[in-house]
Amino acid sequence: YQGLAGRSTNEILQLYAAHGQQMKLQRSSVVTQLHGAIKKKLKQDLKSLHSFALELSKDFQRQSKTCLYRVLAAIQGIQLQNEAMQMFQIKAFDLEQTLQEVTERYEKEKQKRKALHNSLIELRGNIRVHCRIRPLLPFDDAAGHSVSQDRRRNFSEKAAYAADDETVLVKCSRPGHASVNKTFQFERVYNDLESQDAVFADVAPLLTSLLDGYNVCIMAYGQTGSGKTYTMLGPQLEGNLAFSIEEESELGIIPRATQEVFRLISEKPPGSYWVEVSVVEVYNNEIFDLLAKDSYGKMFGVKRDVVTTRDGKSDVPLLTHETVENASEFLHLFNKGLQLRVTHPTLVHAHSSRSHLVVTLTITTVVFGDNFGTLWEDEQTSQRLNKEASCTFPQKMRDNKSTSSSRASSPVQLEATEKMKQVKTRLQLVDLAGSECVGMSGVTGAALRETSFINRSLSALADVLGAIAEQRAHVPYRNSKLTHLLQDSVGGDAKLLVMLCISPGQKYLTESMQSLGFGTRARQVQRGQVKKKNFPMPSKGK
Repeated sequence: YQGLAGRSTNEILQLYAAHGQQMKLQRSSVVTQLHGAIKKKLKQDLKSLHSFALELSKDFQRQSKTCLYRVLAAIQGIQLQNEAMQMFQIKAFDLEQTLQEVTERYEKEKQKRKALHNSLIELRGNIRVHCRIRPLLPFDDAAGHSVSQDRRRNFSEKAAYAADDETVLVKCSRPGHASVNKTFQFERVYNDLESQDAVFADVAPLLTSLLDGYNVCIMAYGQTGSGKTYTMLGPQLEGNLAFSIEEESELGIIPRATQEVFRLISEKPPGSYWVEVSVVEVYNNEIFDLLAKDSYGKMFGVKRDVVTTRDGKSDVPLLTHETVENASEFLHLFNKGLQLRVTHPTLVHAHSSRSHLVVTLTITTVVFGDNFGTLWEDEQTSQRLNKEASCTFPQKMRDNKSTSSSRASSPVQLEATEKMKQVKTRLQLVDLAGSECVGMSGVTGAALRETSFINRSLSALADVLGAIAEQRAHVPYRNSKLTHLLQDSVGGDAKLLVMLCISPGQKYLTESMQSLGFGTRARQVQRGQVKKKNFPMPSKGK
């Protein structure tokens, strides 16, 4: 401002204009320089960006090719895996078919082997032995015994198993000793899940032999509480020894066998067969007739005796034989007699049977005149025979109201004619009392005496089988009333099946081993070929 002093206004304005022009030129030069720098920088950045884009495009292409190759390789791998899976499925299907064919062949061969084995048993007269393992039950926990918790836990463990349908596996273990497995072979072994139906399915074929002229005996053997009475009779009502016939699936061998016998008879001509039944128990080595009646018609057990007849057969004189016409009549009659059977509660079983029960069905086959050996072939013959039978059989027998005092006094034998022949076969169904360890059952007093008689009679049965197996000259049948009564079945000409019943628990290992040993020895008995009661052959001349 000092330089402007003394100057005119125009000069000052000119100076300001010149200064403004100079400043404008300076700003224009700065803008030009800045624009050039920015443009240069943008070109460099655009070039770098273009180079990066090219590199990125190339890298994307490379990665895309790599991924495509991987996808193609994965697809090829999946295709190969699918082909391999298909081949595997084809091979698995072929193996399943092969396995099924082998299984079918095995079952066929097994059936053939069983048939041959049964034929061999028939020829040798061996005793068939089936073994049934019952399930573990609540009373198997050693309740009532002063034992330690460890031993009680061991008692509740299973020691006997069904390895297969012919083998029993027993795990024998003692404190301080290594466990030892023992196996026992029988004709049939039932595990703890198999039903009454399965058991009877293997028994039923024997019943056909009755009408073919063979005697048959089915006997349940085992320690107390092993399920013998359940197997033979079925479930028992609480406080009542009579079994229920309402639950068909739970019925035992005795009611089922009776139903099957009458079913087989129903397929025959009327009047060609009739059935008599007797029920006895062997209690304290005495025989009691459970169907005997007093003067008022009430059943009560009457003591009988067993004798040997002249032809070497055992017989019970004055034994009651009731004629029954169907299974319902038999079950009604049998229930009444069964209520007289002696039972006693023990620590092992609340309804322990204290006697051996022997039920005998005598089937009489009637053959008339010209039809010997062939029975009846047409309806007219059946009607004629039925008419003859109605004339020959006493009316009171047909009404099932009479009781014959012995087998020798059956109505046909009393009224037999020259035109009528008869063949008698017997089905004996035996529910043996269980072998018993006094320390286990805890019995005292009268029950202890019963136990003594039970064990002695079972020992006598084992002695008889041993004598037969060793082919001794003398077989001690008369050492016990039980063996004397069963003489014809055990050592005679009957097809004998022993249904071995065992408990699976470790608690009963000793008794189970004894029962399995008995069954093994019974299988080895050879009694010779069972004899068939031949029907009279037809006469060649008329």
